[in-house]
Amino acid sequence: MNELIKNIPVVALRGMTLLPSMITHFDISREKSVKAVETAMLRDQKLVVVTQKSPETQDPGRKDLHKIGTLVTVKQIMKLPQNIFRVLAEGLERVEVMDLDVADGCLVADAATFSEEELALPDEKNQEAMVQTLRTIFQDYCQANGKISRETALQIMEQTDLQKMVDQIAVNIPVFYEEKQKLLEAVDLTERFEQLSVLLENEIQVMNIKTEIQEKVKARVDKNQREYILREQLKVIREELGEDTTGAEADHFQEEADKLEASDEVKERIEKEIERFKNAGNNSAESSVIRGYIETLLELPWDKESVDNMDLANAREILDEDHYGLEKVKERVLEFLAVRALTKKGDSPIICLVGPPGTGKTSIARSIARALDKKYVRICLGGVRDEAEIRGHRRTYIGAMPGRIANGMKQAGVKNPLMLLDEIDKVSSDYKGDTSSALLEVLDSEQNNKFRDHYVELPLDLSEVLFIATANDVQTIPRPLLDRMELIEVSSYTENEKLHIAKEHLLEKQIEKNGLCGYDFSITDKAMKKLISSYTRETGVRSLERKIGEICRKAAREFLEEGKGSIKVTETSLKNYLGKERYTVNRLNDADDIGIVRGLAWTSVGGDTLEIEVNVMPGKGELLLTGQLGDVMKESAMAGISYIRSVSREYGIDDKFFKENDIHIHIPEGAVPKDGPSAGITMATAMTSAITKLPVRADIAMTGEITLRGRVLPIGGLKEKLLAAKNAGIRLVLVPEKNRPDVAEISSEIKKGLEIRFVSHMDEVLKAALVKNSEN
Repeated sequence: MNELIKNIPVVALRGMTLLPSMITHFDISREKSVKAVETAMLRDQKLVVVTQKSPETQDPGRKDLHKIGTLVTVKQIMKLPQNIFRVLAEGLERVEVMDLDVADGCLVADAATFSEEELALPDEKNQEAMVQTLRTIFQDYCQANGKISRETALQIMEQTDLQKMVDQIAVNIPVFYEEKQKLLEAVDLTERFEQLSVLLENEIQVMNIKTEIQEKVKARVDKNQREYILREQLKVIREELGEDTTGAEADHFQEEADKLEASDEVKERIEKEIERFKNAGNNSAESSVIRGYIETLLELPWDKESVDNMDLANAREILDEDHYGLEKVKERVLEFLAVRALTKKGDSPIICLVGPPGTGKTSIARSIARALDKKYVRICLGGVRDEAEIRGHRRTYIGAMPGRIANGMKQAGVKNPLMLLDEIDKVSSDYKGDTSSALLEVLDSEQNNKFRDHYVELPLDLSEVLFIATANDVQTIPRPLLDRMELIEVSSYTENEKLHIAKEHLLEKQIEKNGLCGYDFSITDKAMKKLISSYTRETGVRSLERKIGEICRKAAREFLEEGKGSIKVTETSLKNYLGKERYTVNRLNDADDIGIVRGLAWTSVGGDTLEIEVNVMPGKGELLLTGQLGDVMKESAMAGISYIRSVSREYGIDDKFFKENDIHIHIPEGAVPKDGPSAGITMATAMTSAITKLPVRADIAMTGEITLRGRVLPIGGLKEKLLAAKNAGIRLVLVPEKNRPDVAEISSEIKKGLEIRFVSHMDEVLKAALVKNSEN
């Protein structure tokens, strides 16, 4: 030992070794280290730095530090944020730490320097040989490494002193601190030279091997691999620029797929598509197609379902609260609930509500969904021509998307919603396919448990969907499609029903809609009845609601402009809001008349009465038909005249009458087309009356079809026809015998005040209608 330095401050370094002749900085934050530097600055700026054996040790002792350290001079101290100090120091020489202790809050030690004898300097010739050897090795190292600056390399190569060359090379080569610690502990110069030479040779070999491997790998990279590497590099660049979202999206899709409630088949398909999405280019057209497909599969409710409310009392209460009347529909819904409650499963029925516009078909579907706590989805089929609207597009086409059924399931979010197929009678067909045929699979309970959408390509279970369809006319629905649905007729409302609906639902809705909630506004019952009869003519209540809204708007203006405190709309003041009356009831004639018979007709807006007039005039035996009659009514007229000719002798008609006279049948309102199989007996009665000159009762109306032998055939739309007869003041209505079951189902409110007589033959019709033969 050359010299013993007592009580010198010590700083323990983590993951770093400081060598002699080395000028570098290190950061300290531990209190003992900071205190040691402060103590050194107060003395001669010298301290000893020693490397810890383990960087994780927080409070090192003697056994945690290497034995050999470096005596350094502190050049500069900088204070950084978070109580960190950066110390710039220069290594002076190796020292051996003898005793380590803690004094004044810092580590102190007795450090011994090394003498020249301990350094074991070789003779000049050996030193020169070592310098040349080391120079050659270092030159090879610089060529292999390429990270040593040219200036530094030249400075080291020009060095002739072995000790300085060894120390300078050790300082400048980028090796781990453990290797530098070994060089620091090699006090003997010859030993240090040997260790440094071995270290450089090893590094040269490692770098040569690495170069060889890189060259081999590069040689094996073909065109596809090169493109892949470039693609990966491009992906990394995009990630750095914040432009690449494919990886993040794929991870998000995978997370959603893991949480999805679906079968193994569905999950396997989704995972396969996610892999394809990962491999596709970020901005490629294929990537966007796959992305849309994965999003659709993840949004579909494969095995997710809601719990139905099985409380029958609650369902009845909600249905009665939302709708007045419609007993058949309500009973069918309660039956469905009862079966579902008993079986715990049960197939969902496919119901088709048939009736005129405005009768509440669409709104009752919404009420059923509310009563059952089901998700509600409405799909409007009016005017749909393309089969792909139902089944979806093939994914090979640009702009492909799922069909309306799959979209409806996605919108509902559960596999058992209530799906309303609105206006199912309005679908049509063209060159793009038959839309109604595409609905066959949807509405067949035996097939729809594996409905295949062309876009989704996986079977969708529609068996638990409660389908409710609406239609105005079943005649336009193809027979196979109609056969799959359970028909429930939603017929016209009576005036009394309209009055209840207006008072309990429409008036309150329009008052709220037009901002009259806080005002004293009302419409009397008499005014409402006059509004229904004189200002609207419809089967439903849409026009009625619009008229009530019109009254509310005018009342709102009066409240604001005239400052009225209250407004009460009466039967007398109704015309001030709506103007003159729009409709008058086609009342019965005042007296019996010859050749005029009142018939009953069904129209798209309800029932109506129409007068059939017949005139007989000299001619050539021709039958003239006017009034925009359709083919069916023309055939009925011809059948009627044939029947009359067959029984002409019973009524005293001359055989020459039909050759010498023309018969003209006319139905007023000639601009309105008329057709249907229910005016046969009416025209036959009118012709008989005109030919025999026997008057027809003014208070009678009739409906029914006639055959050549005089039989009376059944008809449809009986409720609307009876309602029209009642409104016209008719007392006696002739109805086909085979319609007796239909009459039994009609409410007593409609039949009250009407005498309904069932007829099966034309003789009975003429006996009841012609005044001479009438029992009355």
